[in-house]
Parts: sequence; structure tokens; C-alpha cells
Amino acid sequence: MSSHIQIKPKTAAQKSKTSSPLPCSPEPSIKPQPKPSDKLNPKTIDPFGAYSRPTSAFAATYAKGGIPCRLVHGSVKHKLQWECPPETVPFDPLLVTLAEGLRETKHPYTFVSKEGFRELLLVEGAAEKAIPLLPRLVPVLKATLAHADDEVFGRGLDALVQLSAVVGPSLNDHLKHLLTNLSRRLMDKKFRERVTVTLQKLEQYGGKPTVAIIKSKIPTYCSISP
Repeated sequence: MSSHIQIKPKTAAQKSKTSSPLPCSPEPSIKPQPKPSDKLNPKTIDPFGAYSRPTSAFAATYAKGGIPCRLVHGSVKHKLQWECPPETVPFDPLLVTLAEGLRETKHPYTFVSKEGFRELLLVEGAAEKAIPLLPRLVPVLKATLAHADDEVFGRGLDALVQLSAVVGPSLNDHLKHLLTNLSRRLMDKKFRERVTVTLQKLEQYGGKPTVAIIKSKIPTYCSISP
């Protein structure tokens, strides 16, 4: 009498267990080490990496290569190189996007946003291009001036003075939205002098009506006018 052994076919679940590798033992792989300069090039930024994870409109645009300027390393200091003359670049939405980047805390975002904002406001006809954007720029600068990071706040002060120098009295209608955050930092000894200078610059570029606006939020402000 011969014995008959019946072999049962494997179920789909059993096949998957035997065919798939163990999740805790991946095949070893050697990845090339990235160059330090790679993270400065938008085309080489890993969109899934922790470094390049967009945290603002600026970071997202930069990661896609949408900012028309790049960082150039110099022996003494860095500078920007524009893909086309800055005066030919539309301010809308680039100026607002660069203002968004002022809240970044990582290189190269910090440098590109600050320098790009400054250089764009230096082009001929900047006032006519920037004034229509004030309703969108002021809330962004307000958020920058409310940031807990001291360097971010400092960039906000610089940007505010640069914008005021270009648009002049046109900023007065929006100024009250920015003064609360300036008033808070005025109480900090570390920023008292710098905030005071900023307020004086706002008065200088905004004219006499600026004094009343500033005093409505900061009664202790002393005008620079005789």
C-alpha cells in the first residue's frame, strides 16, 4: 500500500510572506556624499529631504527654480547673479515672494530673500511697481516683525526701511499695522536703538503725517522734525 502525500497550494498571504524581503533588513547601498554646494543649487535640492522641505511660498518657489537669481560665492562676501536684468523682472509676485523669504532661517534662503528684496527695490521705476503691492507686502512684513528669531526681525526692519525709502508717504496708510510689533521690540534693550532709527527713517521718508501715525501707537516717540 503506497502512501500518498497531498501538497496544498500556498495561499496568496503565504506567497507574499515568502517572496517579500524583511522590512528591517534592507539591502545595503552606498550613496554618494553630496557636495556642500549642491544644497545651494535649486536643481539639486531633494524635494523629500528635511533641508529642502518648503516652509513658505519663497522656499517652495526657490525649490522649483522659480527665483530668477542665484547665490554666487565670493572670496570676501556673497552676491546675487540675476538670470535677467532685475528691472525687467515683474514685481508681482516676485517682490511679495522675496518678502515671504525674509522669515526663512536657513541658508541660502536667508541671503537670497534679503538681497533679492533689496536689489529689486533699487531698480528704476521701483516705486510705481511696489506701491500697488503694499496691501500684500505689509501683512508679510508684519509677520516678519512678529517673528521670535532676532535675525528674522532684523531683516524685517531692514526691509521696512528699504520699502519706505522707495514708496515714501504711500506707506502711511498701512503703517499702523506694523507699529504694534515695533512697539514691543522697542521695550527690548537689544533692539531699542535700532527700532528708534527705523521709526525715524519712516518719518523721514513718510513726511510730517507719519509722526501722528507713529505717536498713535508709540506715544513716547520723539519726532526728528524741529
